[in-house]
Amino acid sequence: MPRVVLVILLIALIIYSLIEAGQADGDRVRLMPRWLWIVAILLLPGVGAVAWLLLGRPTGRPGTGGRGRPMAPDDDVDFLRGL
Repeated sequence: MPRVVLVILLIALIIYSLIEAGQADGDRVRLMPRWLWIVAILLLPGVGAVAWLLLGRPTGRPGTGGRGRPMAPDDDVDFLRGL
């Protein structure tokens, strides 16, 4: 039974890594081209998936600048000055 659980976890890790590698921005992937990461995940199932998660995937999204979310009127200093 523990072996079945480990196999299911390995398959889930591979599927997660493949989806994430396939959706990653090709210009921001680290160390190798994206297609090579996908091949590594498929050919080296456990090692390739863990290597992608630790070494290959992009670290974060680039900032868009400006305010992130709209503010409530009582949080906006300019609005409160106009009262």
